[in-house]
This record gives sequence, structure tokens and C-alpha cells, in this order.
Amino acid sequence: MPASLQKIGEYLAGSGWEFTEILVVDDGSCDRTGEAARAAGARLLENPGNRGKGYSVRHGILEARGDWALFTDADLSAPIEELDRLWDAVQTGAQGAIGSRALDRSLIGVHQSIFRESTGRLFNCIMRLITGLPFHDTQCGFKLFERAAAREIFTRQRLDGFGFDVEALFIALRLGYRIVETPVRWDNSPGTKVGMWSGLMAFVDPVRVRWNGLRGLYR
Repeated sequence: MPASLQKIGEYLAGSGWEFTEILVVDDGSCDRTGEAARAAGARLLENPGNRGKGYSVRHGILEARGDWALFTDADLSAPIEELDRLWDAVQTGAQGAIGSRALDRSLIGVHQSIFRESTGRLFNCIMRLITGLPFHDTQCGFKLFERAAAREIFTRQRLDGFGFDVEALFIALRLGYRIVETPVRWDNSPGTKVGMWSGLMAFVDPVRVRWNGLRGLYR
């Protein structure tokens, strides 16, 4: 993570943004995450134990103080410079932009295994069928939201696991926000692992999202 924080800091220093802050959410880690975050000048947020990726992103988004909030994976599978693509995308009047590996696969430098990529395509087909979402890649961990919209979306979001992306986008469209999907460069990080149980639950989560929507829980 220190290398990622350095890259983010260097990018922000030369980006010309008027106000920026880096938030690091520590999801009950046992390593030196907190120390590395503080050394890099980031604001550290600590979860009450290990709560999952959905909880961590929600925690960070709701604590963000800028006009726009980007969340990205710590390994920077999507290079931080790809924020420029998301920023260009929201200039069309959108309240959010999501990075996509599916729209232009030539931008993928390091691929996942054939099994994982095939599973990802299957998940997307099932997800679109169940939820009606139009997106081709909901699971890329590189998304930008206008803060006001983000607060409306993430205060309603309930899932703590990997299905939170689908849920957040489902809520966004239900609330009438415009979200743009745009291709980004992406390199699979070999150290990134998803357990079998988490992977299976990801297929269940679109059903939970659809059911929650029918019950009016996102109003």
C-alpha cells in the first residue's frame, strides 16, 4: 500500500485539483496499514473489526469531504491516472462514472485467469437479468460519485460484501441519478484473492438487491 499511496499523492500534486484528501479505510487489518496511511499524510478510518468491502467503501464515501468522491482498490489495478477518464465522463452532466473492463478489453494489461474472467461475464449476465441494470462491468473497483448523490446512495446501501457495487448502482438509478460507464486501463493484481464463499455470495446478492427494491427498502 505505501507504493500506491505515493502514486496517488504524486498524481494529486500535479493534477491541479483545488481540494483533495486521501482516505484509507482499515478493515480490521493486522498489518501496518494505519502506520503507512499516516506516514503518507492520509486520513485513516478504522472499521469496528473486519466488516467487508461494502462496509469499508460506505464508511469512506460517507466520511469524504470533497465535492466528488473516488473509491479505488488499494492495489491500484486501475491506475490512479484513469481518474481523468472518469472526470471527463461526468462532464456530460452525470452524477457518477464507473470504470469498466468490459467496454474495451484491449485496455487490460494483465488479465485474470480464464476461469475468473468467464465467471465475471456469467455474473454480469445474471446480474443484468435480475436487476435490470444496463452496465457491463459493475465490479471494477474504480468509481467516482458526486458527493451529494453519493450520500443519498450510500446511506441507503445495506450490503457489506462484494455485492455492494450492484446495490449502489441499483439505488443510484432508482433515485434518478445518471451514471456513466467508461473504459479504463486495468491490470490484474496477482495478490488479490476472493474466497470461494465470497464469490458464491456475489451471485446471490443481485437477488437480495432486487428483493430489497421490491420491498421499498431503498426509498
